Amino acid sequence: MTTDPTTHADPRRGAVLITVLWSISLLAALAMAASVTFRGFAGVMSVDRNRVERDALITAGLEVAASIILDLGKTTPLRDLERTVALSTGTVNVRLSDEGGRIDIAKAPAEVLAAMLRSAGAPPATADSVAKAIIEQRGNAPRSGPAARRPPVLATTHEQALSNIGQIAGMRAQWLAAIAPLTTIYGSETVNPLTAPRGVIAALPGVDANRLEAFLAERRVAPPDANRLAQMLGPAQNYVSAKPQRIAAVELRATLTESRNNNIAGARAVIAVLPQDSEPYRVLMFTPVRTAALR
Repeated sequence: MTTDPTTHADPRRGAVLITVLWSISLLAALAMAASVTFRGFAGVMSVDRNRVERDALITAGLEVAASIILDLGKTTPLRDLERTVALSTGTVNVRLSDEGGRIDIAKAPAEVLAAMLRSAGAPPATADSVAKAIIEQRGNAPRSGPAARRPPVLATTHEQALSNIGQIAGMRAQWLAAIAPLTTIYGSETVNPLTAPRGVIAALPGVDANRLEAFLAERRVAPPDANRLAQMLGPAQNYVSAKPQRIAAVELRATLTESRNNNIAGARAVIAVLPQDSEPYRVLMFTPVRTAALR
């Protein structure tokens, strides 16, 4: 009897069909995986590009800040200047203030520290004792009792210096918060009267409300006379001196132009622009910050 080839399929044909179907499924899975991987890689590249562009804007902001300090020279006081620079990838906002216009925690005399603490609300006796303890922390003043057996507490950042003060017996958190914007570790024994903020001048020994307002009114006259301004402060003139503006606090806010997420980066820095230096400027402190904290 003859068998019709059309009625009995070759079992090998089914095996081949299954193999082909499995191959197609495998290729489809590989294609999908490759697609996902490529999209993920593209996303990573996009994030990296945004970060590089933000960093470039921040660096440009530092360079702008240094050029502003150089352009001001000795004639124009550096008091809360602000600039916004537009570049092809975005904009960077730069705010500068002179560190020499603040009270240096590590160098100011005890009477200035005590007056500053009194202006923050500390009772006179407590202000005097805390000021004495701050001087003792530096390790460059005669110490007696238990303090003489402790090593000096040295700070490399402003935040660390404030933290050290916060550990002093009798010091309160609200006083520390009040003196934070008035202080620095990048200044000198005296305060620059041409650039000092209102709160700094008000915190100096012997400066009352009337003397403060008269001083500020005189300082608004251009160009301000540093010697006359110092004399208007009465006893506080011993704690001020005009000096070159070399070290500045810089607040930076960079915004990318073409970012879907409105990418914003912020930073705080302290830069030094020194005469005849091998570098155009030096970064003494740099801290990325949440942009909401800049305002």
